[in-house]
Amino acid sequence: MSEAVSVDTGTHELLCSVRDRVATITFNRPEARNSLSDHLTPALRRMVRQMGDDPAIGAVLLTGAGTAFCSGGDVKGMGGRGSLKTETPFEEKVALLRERQRTLTGVLVSLRKPTIAALPGPAAGAGLAIALACDIRIAAETAVMATGYARIGLTGDYGVSWLLTRLAGTARARELMFLADKIDARRCEALGLVNRVVPDADLQTEAFALASRLANGPGAAYAAIKDNLDQALMVDFLTSLDHEAENMVRAAGTAQHKEAVRAFIEKRPANFQ
Repeated sequence: MSEAVSVDTGTHELLCSVRDRVATITFNRPEARNSLSDHLTPALRRMVRQMGDDPAIGAVLLTGAGTAFCSGGDVKGMGGRGSLKTETPFEEKVALLRERQRTLTGVLVSLRKPTIAALPGPAAGAGLAIALACDIRIAAETAVMATGYARIGLTGDYGVSWLLTRLAGTARARELMFLADKIDARRCEALGLVNRVVPDADLQTEAFALASRLANGPGAAYAAIKDNLDQALMVDFLTSLDHEAENMVRAAGTAQHKEAVRAFIEKRPANFQ
């Protein structure tokens, strides 16, 4: 296995390294429970897009330093952020937030390669939305999730309403948004918000192993699978069938499919690279 290569993010508040075709992006403000900041968030936007566009990267793994994933926005600083000053026109505020959302969770959801969130601890507010925007979530046993917005009189951003509704259903999404209670990892798993829960000490090892497995899998097929699954949320059954047929025939003609068939016959692991 190759050694990790560090990637410059432009700030110590966000770390990025690449190993075995996995880009690991780490929120690095443990003293603030990895809350978003004016340095961390722009760097996160850049790195998600950069790693998503890099053909040498097969999967993206998001995690947090210390004992938190990401606690969302910095509540203490909300009253003084320049973008939300009272003199800023309403339309300008809306346009700015729309752009910020589209260039973060919007880009994360649109990546056509597997994305994994490893939660060592709390994921709340926008941090929760970022975790939910990933394809797969692995949580440490002590991790918790919370929407948090209603507790400070806010309504939700970064796609949290859309993501929660599709993952947990509308009834649970309403409960989670209205009450904003912390829910533990096992209940998150039961609600479908987390794919698996592992011992705290095993989180990073298991998350990276999964990311590496996906990163070295059939990337072209994964991209089309994501297309199929995304379309299944929005189209009727017959339309979904038609899309699946197109993607299936296209995949059958790829070198990755041919390699997988040869590997199956020869009883060896497939080499998709």
